[in-house]
Amino acid sequence: MGPRLFLVPLGCLALLLLPPPGAAEFSPSLDSDFTFTLPAGRKECFYQPMRKEASLELEYQVLDGAGLDVDFHLLSPKGETLVFDERKSDGVHTVETEDGDYMFCFDNTFSTISEKVIFFELILDNMGEDGQDEEDWKKYVTGTDLLDMKLEDILESINSVKARLSKSVQIQTLLRAFEARDRNIQESNFDRVNFWSMVNLGVMVVVSAVQVYMLKSLFEDKRKSRT
Repeated sequence: MGPRLFLVPLGCLALLLLPPPGAAEFSPSLDSDFTFTLPAGRKECFYQPMRKEASLELEYQVLDGAGLDVDFHLLSPKGETLVFDERKSDGVHTVETEDGDYMFCFDNTFSTISEKVIFFELILDNMGEDGQDEEDWKKYVTGTDLLDMKLEDILESINSVKARLSKSVQIQTLLRAFEARDRNIQESNFDRVNFWSMVNLGVMVVVSAVQVYMLKSLFEDKRKSRT
């Protein structure tokens, strides 16, 4: 089993003064994506701290590797199995969370030769950041009575733009992942076609040489029988 990696949101960074050995931290963002290589016969696990009544959405794809499949496990802070995907190439799962560390693992122990390149994206909702942003906005409400616009309208427009931009970034990330997987498949097919083309060409050359030799030997036998 490989090293355990920790995905840590902004509110928990101050608590982790010394990360555990082999741990990796993501940037403090509510939308994170990661691509890594999972060796053959190995299992990698990640931990994501969550708050109560929040939402955790996880999407993963196998970009490269024989079979394009992997086992996926998602466990609650109590150790209960919430999701189990066996030999899948991709998946999307959303769970309502409680306080604690959620663990999700990618298992390639069934493969003894091929390593896998895996992409996954985490989207965390209702983590308390939006409410804090709104409180920060309210600090600057002083003097707005003199304006002919409402702060709520501005905030609603900004939140709408922010949501659409986040969705656009998410779609672009997924499209890049699909493009990477399709490119790997095409390159693998290209190498396979070239290999078997060379094999067929070699067989044709050998067969042609054998046929020429056999025809030549038949004519030589006729000349010898006449003499």
